[in-house]
Amino acid sequence: MTRARSIVFWVLAAALLVGHVLVAWQSLTVWRFWEDEALNLTVPRNLLAGLGYASDGALSGSTITLFDARISTGPAVLLPVAALLATGIDPVIGARLVPLAYWMLLLAGLWVLGRRIGGRWAALVAVAVPLAFTTSAGVSPIQGPADLLGEIPAAALLVWALVVLPRRAWLAGLLVGLAVQAKLIALLALPAFAIALLLLAPGTGWARIWAWVRKSLVPLLFLALPTFLFELAALLTFGFSGFIEHLRALVRFVRSGGQLGEPTTVAQKITTLAESWSLPVWAALAVAALSVVLIVGGLWVSRGSSSAVLVYVVPAAVGALAFVGWWATASHLPLWVRHPAPGVFAFFPILAAGAVWGAQRMLHARPLRVVSVVAAGVVLLGIGGGAAVHAVAATQAPWLTLETQRAAVAPLKEWVEENDVEWLAAEPWGAAVAPIVLTGAHVGLFDAPAMADVPRLTGMECATAVLVDSGLFQICAAP
Repeated sequence: MTRARSIVFWVLAAALLVGHVLVAWQSLTVWRFWEDEALNLTVPRNLLAGLGYASDGALSGSTITLFDARISTGPAVLLPVAALLATGIDPVIGARLVPLAYWMLLLAGLWVLGRRIGGRWAALVAVAVPLAFTTSAGVSPIQGPADLLGEIPAAALLVWALVVLPRRAWLAGLLVGLAVQAKLIALLALPAFAIALLLLAPGTGWARIWAWVRKSLVPLLFLALPTFLFELAALLTFGFSGFIEHLRALVRFVRSGGQLGEPTTVAQKITTLAESWSLPVWAALAVAALSVVLIVGGLWVSRGSSSAVLVYVVPAAVGALAFVGWWATASHLPLWVRHPAPGVFAFFPILAAGAVWGAQRMLHARPLRVVSVVAAGVVLLGIGGGAAVHAVAATQAPWLTLETQRAAVAPLKEWVEENDVEWLAAEPWGAAVAPIVLTGAHVGLFDAPAMADVPRLTGMECATAVLVDSGLFQICAAP
């Protein structure tokens, strides 16, 4: 029986590995280079051009914008991209290799935590959860693990912070600080790590609280270090008055989420999250509910002997609630599952591993065996099935791929180089942005005053003279 279980385990592990490789390859080389990736890429490109840590400012006035508050993907992602691009590698592939490396770190960290929580089966389930989670729908997606975005890098750093926390709290603090500088929204993970430190603190009562306070001081200092260095660089760049305006712009962006639109409800947000798994909505909700049942049942059966698991599962529950709760209750934020994605990628897999552990514990309690077997079966089939569906779906190339983009941009790039064009205006924001960045020109937005006399790139019909036409995109004369 043990040998049979091992064979089944390794067959499933191999299938999961194949699924991850398929999705990663498609994300790196096939899926289109889209506008948020393109805007992020302008930062390392400008840095290498000697323009400082600056974006093209397409959403900030369409001028070179130092420490642009609208670039929410931070230096923990963009500085490694700049280092890689300095080697002369293809800009898109080079840029995407950095988030893909973070994706591999995320999976490795989840495997480590899964094994600590419930052995190799819990590790396998933990690694399957990110593959079952689909974030490619909507107008602001995460197409795949290689997208030049900060959500997955932030999740990877949060997971590794949990991995090292029991023995190296200072390093955990540094990793959380780096997660914040990958994606600012990683700040929502702070309550989870505060709870984890409390659970690790020795003693009882007030003695434990005091030990927790003392144990937290060094990690907090290291947590603040990356942000302190980044903002110090901004202060030295802007001077005091400019730095104050930079902070105000950052606060405005954080408070608004950078979005204006119709208010959304909690029910809409939860439905959107449930729809973001490669499962029917009812199945996704059933898997979530049964996972909670298994975790609670495992804790009840193992009461008094589950402290090692609590250190990971309780913070994961707090972190998941923080990210999903913030997004669900923020009515000004649109129905983009990308917003809570760092928390979903980091903490949901840990809870799934906790569900496997709970099923293992409940098997030792005879009255709960049937419940644990049925619930665990539904959870495993749901997560495994979702991962398989996502992997298969990822192999279906969309109508616009990176290859078709490159082919369509080639004559535009040639025209830009021949005419020494420095800026192009995207009309409108969206599909026109990435082609501009692929031409090598700076990208602005057509309705910005700074773009009044700048040629426009569009996928629509030109309202002015056509300067060059590639079939899919055109560059039009300035109005």
